[in-house]
Amino acid sequence: MRIMIFGLPGSGKTTFSFKLSRKVNLPLYHLDRYFYLANWQERNYDEFLRMQRELVAKDKWIIDGNCSKSFHIRYQRADIAIYFCYPRFLALLRIIKRKFFSKKDNHIDDRAEGCDETIQWSLIKYLWHYKSRFKEKIKQLQSAYPKVQLYVVHNDKGLEKLMNILTQK
Repeated sequence: MRIMIFGLPGSGKTTFSFKLSRKVNLPLYHLDRYFYLANWQERNYDEFLRMQRELVAKDKWIIDGNCSKSFHIRYQRADIAIYFCYPRFLALLRIIKRKFFSKKDNHIDDRAEGCDETIQWSLIKYLWHYKSRFKEKIKQLQSAYPKVQLYVVHNDKGLEKLMNILTQK
């Protein structure tokens, strides 16, 4: 099984993918870990694409992350795509909570060294315009790859139901 997870920052993608990986015993890959080098330095984009193609060529995976320029690389190989489409205010509050009030689970290894939690204006703008910016792209991918089962999750209750569905397969 190959599962692509994407959506709004702060919506819980990484935590969910970690839990799902453990429950269904699939290898988990976090795109931020491949895109960024230490201290938020961006990797050469061609190298990142090469690495991503190597990941999706595998038989089994969960890939967590957005990188919208290469959605198609993951989507076309996925069996399941999960879109975290939470309310923007909730996602923003979770980002703030994550930065100032939460301690990260040490088992979740989703970033390179020195890539500590940060809140930048560019992240807030990205979050705020995510749904409108990617709506058409998601429709195009659904049309181009109709065999990919797309789940759109709007809240934690829906996410819990989805976890139950996926862990019973």
